[in-house]
Amino acid sequence: MRFPLHRRRPSRPAPLAPHRAARRDQRAGGLRFWPALLLVLVAGLLWAYMPAEALVAHVPAPQRPLAQGGLEWLSTSAGAVVDEQGRKVLLRGFNSDALLEPGVRHADLDERDAELIAAAGFNLVRLPIAWGLLEPQRGRIDTAELDRIDATVRLLNRHGLYVVLDMHVLDWTPRYSGSGAPDWALAPGVLDTGWAPWRLLQTHLNPAQIAATTYFWMSPDWQADFEMTWRAVAQRFRDRSGVAAYDLYNEPHPLPIPPRIFERDYMWPFYARTIDEVGGVDPNHILMVEGIFFGNYGTAVRPLSAPNLIYSPHLYTGSLVPPSFDNGDPGPLRQRVAEQVDEAARVPAVLWSGELGIDRSMPNSAAWADAALDAFDDAGIGFAWWQWRESPQWGIRDKSGGFIDLAYLRHLARPYLLAAPAGVHAGRGDGVHGTLTVTVAAGHAQTLAVVAWSSLTLAPPVVEGSCAQASAWDRVAGRLTLALTPGQGCTVTLRETR
Repeated sequence: MRFPLHRRRPSRPAPLAPHRAARRDQRAGGLRFWPALLLVLVAGLLWAYMPAEALVAHVPAPQRPLAQGGLEWLSTSAGAVVDEQGRKVLLRGFNSDALLEPGVRHADLDERDAELIAAAGFNLVRLPIAWGLLEPQRGRIDTAELDRIDATVRLLNRHGLYVVLDMHVLDWTPRYSGSGAPDWALAPGVLDTGWAPWRLLQTHLNPAQIAATTYFWMSPDWQADFEMTWRAVAQRFRDRSGVAAYDLYNEPHPLPIPPRIFERDYMWPFYARTIDEVGGVDPNHILMVEGIFFGNYGTAVRPLSAPNLIYSPHLYTGSLVPPSFDNGDPGPLRQRVAEQVDEAARVPAVLWSGELGIDRSMPNSAAWADAALDAFDDAGIGFAWWQWRESPQWGIRDKSGGFIDLAYLRHLARPYLLAAPAGVHAGRGDGVHGTLTVTVAAGHAQTLAVVAWSSLTLAPPVVEGSCAQASAWDRVAGRLTLALTPGQGCTVTLRETR
């Protein structure tokens, strides 16, 4: 039997093994995986580091009533906080967490606290308040909590102390071992490691905390509630000159969003929107924005144009943040302050440190305070120390109120020029030995200069200087008022009575 002839087809080569095919594609100039990945990474970095356009916040012109209680309205001008007389005002004081949630706050704040803070020469208390206590039920502001805040503000104002109201968010909520957000703003279904034996897992690295915080920054609905709460606070205090400023959000953190992207695309736009919201209700007060939680390593600044703006990063370099200050080297701390000065200039805003502090049981803790305040004096920076009342090593007054660490207070309560007319400047104050030098230009402004001088830790001051026309010492208020001879310049030396 004969079979029909078929045309023979050319044989096909056997398929190459995958790895051989990949090598053949590479030899042929095909797309390579690793170069492509590198290209994607480079493009991502370029995008992250591309400059973003400046933000603009819109705030109406202020409508301030007459100042109350001898506390003039404050605003910002030419890189400084100024009062109604145009004098540069240096705000220095303490934090008090007395209004935070039960189980979070360390101690209440009483009349004696206000008396002592003022007598030590300070003029301000930064007062953390809690979003969760103000809006415990979603969409409803607790007016009783507003009343409680109001009563504390009035207490401090009676003693000549300004107040910064700080919406204090740290590790999101007490449910995650933190403070700030309401109980309804949680991350259900996400692992909560509050049970963990390590504090870091209970707080900063708690997945439930990170998830809730990330949702806040990436979604508008919780932010809308946060801004509604701020509007309620601003409505209550819009006519109160004793409130120096509103600190909009305490220590924002980016996890898991990369820091530079977080700052550019989330944090600074959030600040601009919140300033619009708060300023629309209250155009009368200074508004504060902070650097990120890891701000000791620097914050990427996106320029923000807004009136009466303060940039308020915190300073814990050598205290809570490496490098350690055990060897007493002030270099890293000074460098961080210089970086913060640069960040403030790029916002642009006045620089003021809302928190700094150290565990007093640490080696060289007094030297750390001296170094930090030297840097602040050199740059003319105000601050609020963390904190006034806490035990055992962080507070100047303990929880019970029975002990005041006057020895350490001498390092913090250094004399400083509290209200400076144009042409009047001061050097570093020395709270241990009780000295301050004030330089007066011949063309100085014709307003009184006020020096903070602690009556708790120093004897009354002696004033020496040919242009010091008159002086008045108020022991209760911790203030020395100087009348300066018109048209005359000199050096005024203040020293403790021996």
